Amino acid sequence: MNFYFEKIDKNTYFVSNDSGEGLLLNKRQFESVIKGKKDKKLEGKCFWSKKYFTKPENIKNFIKSYSGINKYAYSSPSLHIIVMTLKCNHFCMYCRATDSKFNKEINEKTLIKTIDFIMDTPNPNITIEFQGGEPLLNWNLLKKGIEYIKKKNKKIGKNIIISLVTNLSLMDNQKLKFLIENKISICTSLDGPKQIHDKNRIYHPSSSYDKVVYWYKMIKKMIDLTNDGNIDFMPSALMTTTRYSFNHHKEIIDEYLNLGLGGIFLRPLSPIGYAKNIWGKIGYSSEEFLNFYEKSLNYIIEINKKGKKFVERNAAIKLRKILLKQDPNFLDLRNPCGAVIGQLAYNYDGDIYTCDEGRMVGAQNDKTFKVGNVFKSEYKDVVNSSPAKLCLLSSCLENQPLCVNCAFKPYCGVCPVFNYETSKTPFGSNQSFYWCRIEKGIFKIIIKILKNKKNLDLFMRWFDA
Repeated sequence: MNFYFEKIDKNTYFVSNDSGEGLLLNKRQFESVIKGKKDKKLEGKCFWSKKYFTKPENIKNFIKSYSGINKYAYSSPSLHIIVMTLKCNHFCMYCRATDSKFNKEINEKTLIKTIDFIMDTPNPNITIEFQGGEPLLNWNLLKKGIEYIKKKNKKIGKNIIISLVTNLSLMDNQKLKFLIENKISICTSLDGPKQIHDKNRIYHPSSSYDKVVYWYKMIKKMIDLTNDGNIDFMPSALMTTTRYSFNHHKEIIDEYLNLGLGGIFLRPLSPIGYAKNIWGKIGYSSEEFLNFYEKSLNYIIEINKKGKKFVERNAAIKLRKILLKQDPNFLDLRNPCGAVIGQLAYNYDGDIYTCDEGRMVGAQNDKTFKVGNVFKSEYKDVVNSSPAKLCLLSSCLENQPLCVNCAFKPYCGVCPVFNYETSKTPFGSNQSFYWCRIEKGIFKIIIKILKNKKNLDLFMRWFDA
């Protein structure tokens, strides 16, 4: 069978095949594979995989693994993002959604039409995510939208998760009571301890950090009082890495740990939308991020070794593919990516985009990734649109010359919007750009850690229920 390889260090090679089976080999073992030697002992010396070599008797295992890591390749969108408003009461250093040109919000007619469009899409399992700007600035319509979804779904019967992405600064007891009663999953932003969060997310009336922490604790308290064990309903937080994060990896992780968050997603800042325009001021190199990431992951491993389960979600997404042959449906690391077939984004004016990143490009008056409008388009028009096909074609790794033979191809993915924003073509040149260097760098950091077999058991505990 075809196989791919990557040199991890002087005496270590990572080898993979299209089913996602991976081998961690020393130099002698690697040379045996390259030379095609039939070494019966080799399989027993493989690290986490003993099914790498595809023979007639285990072709079913190959098919099962391949299907597992490509589970959503032929799906319809499960994530639908509705932008309630472009307005925001924060002045985040990488967003700036307070400019006057963002003084727009969805109206009731457009909201209802958008929900109708979403409910007519074929996937029986969907998440409808309300975001902005700051969606609580359009609270009355947000409330009506949630109520309409619930009412409409009584007839349709989809499995629906409704989520809200908010900075929490406009939360109050009445709003929270409604959200809890309707089992709305709440996600907020937390970039770390107060000095870092407030540096990134400027909130002129007071401290953004104080608002986030207060209301996060209130949400958890109210959920605990309901005795609801639904994990999809628990509040979550997302962290964005900035220059200010680099010297504070322990403090950032400790902040999440002390708040009782089960893990953290260490994600880099992307030069998309407004951030692209000021990248020279706020951006950083892939090497700088990877240095921060490696220190952070090693610190998280030490926390886990002391008996506290705490997950780094970026690594967990990749490890679920490598170790379990399962696709966690993380849209950025699908092949092809999740644009249109995994998600759709609906702007305040009813315009539909391939994804939220495509919508951000649209906010800069570039409609390259617009696939329709809820008043003018049917679902079949959207999925058959030229931008949809372009995204699928350009994010299929078999069409990427620098990805097709990469050892991490079975687990990785590319973002056409990212490529477009950095190179003006959705195909991009991943080897020379930020995205590839970061993703490959994270994979190599993870594989190096897996050289210590004790860490394999540690990582596997992350997937325990």
